[in-house]
Amino acid sequence: MMSAQTMAYAHGIRLNLSQFLHQLLQVFLVGLTIGMMRTVVPALAESEFGVPKTSFLLLTAFVVAFGVVKGVMNFVAGRLSERLGRKRVLLIGWWVALPIPLMVWYAPSWGWVVTATVLLGVNQGLTWSMTQTAKLDITRMQERGLTLGLNEFAGYVGVALAGIITAWLATLLGARLGLLIFGMVVIVSAMILTQFWIRETLPWAKAEAARHAAGTQASAVRPRYPRNISSHPSTREVFTLMSWRDRRLLALSQAGLVEKFVDALVWVFYPLYLYQQNLSLTQVASIISVYGLTWGGSQLFTGRLSDRIGRHRPNVAGMWLCGAGVALMVSGQGVLWWSLSAALSGFGMALLYPNLSAAVADIAHPNWRGSAIGIYRFWRDLGYGIGALGLGLAAHFSGQVEAAFWFVALSMFASGGVLWWLGEETHPRLNPAA
Repeated sequence: MMSAQTMAYAHGIRLNLSQFLHQLLQVFLVGLTIGMMRTVVPALAESEFGVPKTSFLLLTAFVVAFGVVKGVMNFVAGRLSERLGRKRVLLIGWWVALPIPLMVWYAPSWGWVVTATVLLGVNQGLTWSMTQTAKLDITRMQERGLTLGLNEFAGYVGVALAGIITAWLATLLGARLGLLIFGMVVIVSAMILTQFWIRETLPWAKAEAARHAAGTQASAVRPRYPRNISSHPSTREVFTLMSWRDRRLLALSQAGLVEKFVDALVWVFYPLYLYQQNLSLTQVASIISVYGLTWGGSQLFTGRLSDRIGRHRPNVAGMWLCGAGVALMVSGQGVLWWSLSAALSGFGMALLYPNLSAAVADIAHPNWRGSAIGIYRFWRDLGYGIGALGLGLAAHFSGQVEAAFWFVALSMFASGGVLWWLGEETHPRLNPAA
């Protein structure tokens, strides 16, 4: 029999609407925090921070650092959240972010920007992981696609809006002062909201595990959990399962890693490439925002879509559409062409981004779901570092920015093929356990 305390933690968006909306606001603020570093900093790396425009590897150094640190912190956050709780880890993440705007404002060299981006990686690994995990804690199995779609919608609308706002502030006040004011307002607001309005959601995850153990879940929608893992696994067990022992989780992890090549490209070389086409900083920000807004807005539809038709087909289609958008970006000219190419990549990301995470959540047991999501996000965000290094090397040895675009496009096509071959449908209603 389940305790009354266990039964009190009911799952569902409507039943937990207030806390769900608070968590959406949190991930919006997380998106604003990373977004402030994505347009102005790369575009003005030479004029503000003295980075030579042909130093492709130096330019990508801050994204490599960000990706490696964020990937590791995702892994750490997942395990910490099962010991300390989701809220405490979220609050630590915001404290870490506090020095970032001050460091960019003061920065005497590019090395300070790289160091600030390391702190940004810690912040993003802790905060974005927790907003996602907390929402999965309090919602129902049938709502996971919608939940993650809303989560990523809020986050990436924040990323896109921050790029536009900081470009406008940089034009009005200067890059450093604009980033300082914007960053401090966002981060301090997030800290206050976390402290006073965010609830701890770990009890909901424990209640779900208790219901599963009591056998109250309908057998018709029983997920296809991996069998080759203990009920309370060690970190090593979960890591090896996610990384290679389960072919489904391997397929999802590698797809997550490679799709971050696109985001690294958008972060580093989209501003550089478009700035070299004699566009103004606000025009550059507008085109890049098309990518972010399409990605964010479409997830209101694509997350819910996967609850109806499954995760596998949207994930594979998203990988290939996203790669096509990257290839088209350097295959034509004009603001309209670049905007449509950015929109195609954004829609591809909207198909795959929430649904790769939803697929992991489908087949990760609630006892170790926080760790599984953290390890998936470790591999996914390590893609920032690996992708930035790869596209930096491609541009360095070819001497052309365009080579980085082709490197990413081909990687996306190949990874989508691996996902199609090794993966399977994970939605419990469409492919339940026997």
